[in-house]
Amino acid sequence: MRYCLRCLQPDTRPNTRFSEAGVCPACDYVDATREVDWAERIEILQGLFASRRRKPGQFHDCIIGVSGGKDSTRQALWVRDKFGINPLLVCLSYPPEQATHRGMHNLSNLIELGFDVLVSQPAPATWRTLKRQGFDTFTNSFRSTELALFSAVPQIALRYGIDLVLWGENPALQLGDMKALGRTGYDGNNLRHMNTLSSGLQWMLDAGHDRRQLLPYVYPQPQEFEASGLQIVYLGWFMGDWSLVNNAMYSCADGLEIRSDGVEMTGDLFGVTALDEDFTPINQMIKYYKFGFGRTTDYVNEEIRLGRMSREQGIALVERYDDACAPEYIARYCDYLGITVPAFWAKVHAATNTQLFSIQPDGRIERRFRVGVGL
Repeated sequence: MRYCLRCLQPDTRPNTRFSEAGVCPACDYVDATREVDWAERIEILQGLFASRRRKPGQFHDCIIGVSGGKDSTRQALWVRDKFGINPLLVCLSYPPEQATHRGMHNLSNLIELGFDVLVSQPAPATWRTLKRQGFDTFTNSFRSTELALFSAVPQIALRYGIDLVLWGENPALQLGDMKALGRTGYDGNNLRHMNTLSSGLQWMLDAGHDRRQLLPYVYPQPQEFEASGLQIVYLGWFMGDWSLVNNAMYSCADGLEIRSDGVEMTGDLFGVTALDEDFTPINQMIKYYKFGFGRTTDYVNEEIRLGRMSREQGIALVERYDDACAPEYIARYCDYLGITVPAFWAKVHAATNTQLFSIQPDGRIERRFRVGVGL
């Protein structure tokens, strides 16, 4: 394990390869964006909007997938107020046991801001069973959740005959994919090739589910995109100040409610992510034990790249909070999945990367590596 010499990106992040100078691709990408002509990108976006105006009889120009969080709130307001676009907001709702009052408030806030919001709800019993099976199989109960979240928006776009979907940030940017710098770096139609979607439904079918039960988890086929002319666009590609903190500041000014539980509970330095549910911090903690980086690392890296935090300040925060996760959230999660807390930790211990961590006799998991240095 080694770290980027500029930020705190470890090379244990899947598909990460450092340059000969020891710099991660994401830092190289941020350097390259300093040469971007953002005015030109706005012109490209205006051209996209002009070429895809609503069809006769339609009321909405596009669809934006939303959770009610910082990114989707900012996106919705930006396209409406800056470009005069009328989006239909589509939200895949969590079941009641997983959803938070904070999330409900933020979704209601979007409606109060004047947007039409369509809420999709997969069958709660199937959702819970799939989360349990994902945890048992991958120590990742979000494998099925992410499939549904990504699939719901294009499914509804196809059903409503709307051929433009606006998404937030290209997932490839966390890896610094230089192809995203080109004039078509906004193109999201290759989203299907990302890890979660490319894994498909087979593990669910192997677990005994009927394909009809899994309709909310099916990402539309390329031929469906082609037949309808459906285009997914990464809106973050056009916004020079897109970031976790900036998006939150914009959205809070328009009524977004953020977390108040504190970084010790979640590893979330600013309390602005996963606002609609409280199970994500558990997934982030498990990610940390598998790969050696968690939620705090992701925050710190962005702040370092933007010049708002030193690497030394970041190291101190990562050392303190990267594995943070409140015991009460773990207890609720276990109750939801129908397992005991000791069974949860037994599974986490089995998935822990023992090259990076040591498991003590009392169950504590300790780092073998030094943050910012590696092994």
